[in-house]
This record gives sequence, C-alpha cells and structure tokens, in this order.
Amino acid sequence: MIAPSSSYRIYLATHHADFRKGMDGLANYVMTNFELDPFSGTFFVFRSKGRDKIKVLMREA
Repeated sequence: MIAPSSSYRIYLATHHADFRKGMDGLANYVMTNFELDPFSGTFFVFRSKGRDKIKVLMREA
C-alpha cells in the first residue's frame, strides 16, 4: 500500500489513455504532452476508454 505524505502531487488525466502503452509509454506521454517529470515522485492517474480501469504512474525521485 502506498501512503503518500502531504508533499506528493497527483495529476488526473481528463482524457482516456491508450492502455496498450506500458509504464515507459505513459512516462513518455507525460514528458511530451504535459512537460512534467514523471520521475519526480508525482502520481499521474490515467483512465481507460471504457472508464472501467485506471493506471497510476508513480516513481520515487
């Protein structure tokens, strides 16, 4: 279980993500589209097209 402290940031994607992408693909998506560092300890939450699944990308700095 991940118990984030108050210093973590969480970003929720408003559009669906291509769930065929792995974690590396989602990290690249974050870098190119949001111009954010996916390795900064921030949580990035993506939803599937069917709105029934999520993927959370998080990596400690």
